[in-house]
Amino acid sequence: MTAELRGRRVLVTGAGGALGGATTRALRAAGAIVAGLDLIGGGVIACDIRDADSVSAAVARARTEMGGIDAVVHFAGVGMPTSSGAAPGDAVSRTVDINLLGPWRVTAACIDQLVAQRGRLVFVASQLAYATIPFAAAYTVSKRGLAAYADSVRAEYGSHVGVTTVYPGYIRTPIHDASIAEGLSLDGATRPQRPADVVATVLRALTADRPPRDLACSALGRFELAACRHLPRTADAVIRRRLRRDLARGRHNAAPLAAAMRSRLGFPDPTPTARPTEERIA
Repeated sequence: MTAELRGRRVLVTGAGGALGGATTRALRAAGAIVAGLDLIGGGVIACDIRDADSVSAAVARARTEMGGIDAVVHFAGVGMPTSSGAAPGDAVSRTVDINLLGPWRVTAACIDQLVAQRGRLVFVASQLAYATIPFAAAYTVSKRGLAAYADSVRAEYGSHVGVTTVYPGYIRTPIHDASIAEGLSLDGATRPQRPADVVATVLRALTADRPPRDLACSALGRFELAACRHLPRTADAVIRRRLRRDLARGRHNAAPLAAAMRSRLGFPDPTPTARPTEERIA
C-alpha cells in the first residue's frame, strides 16, 4: 500500500482519538500527507464538526497546508448510552450531530476538491449500524444514518469520487467509557476486534483500484454483515438470545437504564431502580 499512498493528501476527522490517531500514523508512515481534525489532541487542526464555520475554516487550512485534498476519512464520533423509549435530549442531539451531521458538514466542505481530484471518501460506521443492541439507540441511529448518507454521496458523486463505508466491530477505546460508567460494558459480551484491523481496512479502501462499497474489518465481521443484511430475522433472534443469556448471568444488574427491560423479561434487578430519564444519563 505504501506506493499507492505516497504523496496522497488525506484529511482525517477524529484524528486525536485512538483509531483516528492510529490511522494518521499509518498513513504518514506510508508516505501520505495528512491533516487531522479534532477538538483536542497534539498535531491536529482544531475543529468542532458541529459548527459550520469551524468546519469551513479547518478544511480551508488543511487544504492550504497540504496543497489540496485527495481523500477524507471520517473517524470522529461519540457513544453514549440512550434508550429508544426515553424522549430524546442532549445526549441524542449531540450524538447525531457529531456522528452524522459532522461528517456531512466536512464532506460538503471538501466535495469540490474530491471531485476535481477523483478522490476517495471513507466513512467509518459501526457493526451497530446493522446489528442492533439495546441501550445504544442514538449511536445506532447515527451510524445507520451515516451509512445511508455515504450511499447518497455515492449516488450523486460516485462517477468522480470513490465512497466506502467501513463497519468495525467492538474495539475497546475511550468511546465506550460512558457506557461502562452506566454499567453497560460490552467487555466479555462480544469478541473484540483489533485497532490494527480497522487501520488496515481503511488503508485498503484508500488504495484499492476499485473503491469497495462496504467493508467489515475481520472475517467474522464479514459474516455478520452478510447475515444481518440477508437474514435479518435470524440475526435479531441471535441477539435476543444473547441478551437473555447475559441478563440471566447478571449482566447489566447495576445499569439503571436496563432496569425496565430486566423487569419486562423476567429478570428483576436486585434492588428496584426508577426508570431513568435521558437527562440522568447524558
